[in-house]
Amino acid sequence: MEISSRSIRQFQHTVFSFYQENKRDLPWRHTTDPYFILLSEVMLQQTYVDRVKKYYLQWIMKWPTLDDFARARRTDVLKAWLGLGYNTRAVSLHRTAQIIQEDYYGDVLLAMDHYKELPGIGTYTAFAIKIFSRNDNIVTVDTNIRRILIHVFRLPLDVSDVALAMLAKRCLPKKRSRDWHNALMDYGNLVLTSRLTRIKPKTRQSRFEGSDRQLRARILRFFLHSKHSSASLSSLVRILSLSDKLRLHSILEGMIRDHLLTYDRKRYTLIR
Repeated sequence: MEISSRSIRQFQHTVFSFYQENKRDLPWRHTTDPYFILLSEVMLQQTYVDRVKKYYLQWIMKWPTLDDFARARRTDVLKAWLGLGYNTRAVSLHRTAQIIQEDYYGDVLLAMDHYKELPGIGTYTAFAIKIFSRNDNIVTVDTNIRRILIHVFRLPLDVSDVALAMLAKRCLPKKRSRDWHNALMDYGNLVLTSRLTRIKPKTRQSRFEGSDRQLRARILRFFLHSKHSSASLSSLVRILSLSDKLRLHSILEGMIRDHLLTYDRKRYTLIR
């Protein structure tokens, strides 16, 4: 991959110039608290920024410290998460907070050195927390950054993750990792969008309306707000007005595998 230093300097100038004039005012950019950054990064996975802002602010008011959150009831966590989608993220985040509190003395950054032991935390999230909390001189490549690099440097769509990471490192301004990644996020969201570049992400979120994800959310909402602690398959079919018992059974089985429900004596119960 032959890319000149001059091209990289011009790229840095373009991105930083745009960021200086158009940076978004996002609440998690006003803190370097690793817990708050962890929270925002998990919330932002496959969820629009405008939706996350409201949930993030409510969350940190309800659970202002990692210890507060780790001690929270699981059902309260799920209720607070309803509407953000992919509810297993809430379960994983809650368990991760407990592990950090119990095994790493509440030190989020220390725990990120062992992120493979933490539910729902991958390489991107672990590195992002280090970047936005401590300004570590490292890079992380998400869908936005991948799209920007491919478009700006005219790379093939099947460019490898390793090659992109190496290029991202060359583009990183030393000691400015936090600003640089924030700038790239804004540049990708506001300028080099997927619609303009026609560069699609590697994985695409499926349609929500009428999907199994929507039905899972309805089931979870029923258990969280119902006076009944459990329900049978037949009662859920009736409550959800769903005729396809096999589909519902499959969804419920998935929720059991995701540790949201248990099944005993022909009844499904929310894990609390």
